[in-house]
Amino acid sequence: MPVVSYKVTLSQDERNELHEISHSGTRAARVVLTALVLLAVDRGEFQTTKPSERDIAATLHISPCSINNIKKRFVEEGLDAALERKKMPSRGKKYDGDFEAHLTALACSQAPDGHARWSLRLLSDRVVELQYVDKISHETIRQILKKTSLNPGKRKNG
Repeated sequence: MPVVSYKVTLSQDERNELHEISHSGTRAARVVLTALVLLAVDRGEFQTTKPSERDIAATLHISPCSINNIKKRFVEEGLDAALERKKMPSRGKKYDGDFEAHLTALACSQAPDGHARWSLRLLSDRVVELQYVDKISHETIRQILKKTSLNPGKRKNG
């Protein structure tokens, strides 16, 4: 599969904005690094020698692949998209209130034979066994029970 080489040509306004970002010291390091990469790979300035992408990568301590990704985002989506981090889609709630109610009731019930109290791993195994869910980790059980201020391992005397 051939590697696509993206050519970055900055306008004077974009160049000025990137210079301001890289010299102001008030932006995140990742944004400053992206600005430096874009300034280094710019083909719009008339210079007799341009550093290679490998030289730029070595100087900035990043991989050549990262440089190509920055160039790709700039060419396809513009300057703002190249500077800003991609928005990650939010994951919906995996477990509803009905499941949480079943889990809470189970955690408040009598522990299985041979155990003094419920453990998180026992609870996770039991909700799968009862087919409330297909699979669930003990850490997820802990987080759900923490929301309800229910701690099956903690005893209160008095």
